[in-house]
Amino acid sequence: MTRVTQQTWLTQEAYDRLRSELDYLTGPWRTEIATKIEAAREEGDLKENGGYHAAKEEQGKQEARIRQLSDLLRDAQVGESPATTGEAGPGTVVEVRFPGEQETEKFLIGSREDHSAPIDVFSPASPLGGAVNGHKAGETVSYTLPNGRSAKVEIVSVAPYGS
Repeated sequence: MTRVTQQTWLTQEAYDRLRSELDYLTGPWRTEIATKIEAAREEGDLKENGGYHAAKEEQGKQEARIRQLSDLLRDAQVGESPATTGEAGPGTVVEVRFPGEQETEKFLIGSREDHSAPIDVFSPASPLGGAVNGHKAGETVSYTLPNGRSAKVEIVSVAPYGS
């Protein structure tokens, strides 16, 4: 089976926060959950042991989070905005205008895990992020909304994040 790698762009702050979360989950948290499971196991009959089942469920959820973080951080492009080509893509701030609107909206194309950015973050896999990805200022692009309807947006400007 071939693994498809999708590189994700993260600010340094987001990378550091996610790395700390992963370090905690793979270190102290695993020790804590193992202790909880062992203590619950010692209470007796596992079929009717709510504490044991809750701890095992928590373990399963956090192990999934560990896999998610490991994949994300392994493939992440951190901090450096892409070279200025004028095209929207991960690590760029895109300013758009919707038809009939005078006001514009700005957003960063990056990972939804990036809560450190002072503006909204759209994944390149999201409908709007994917629609503008690879396009330049002055272009109008169409995309499909989650409800199945079609929408258009004009790209007003594209700039590297942090500039």
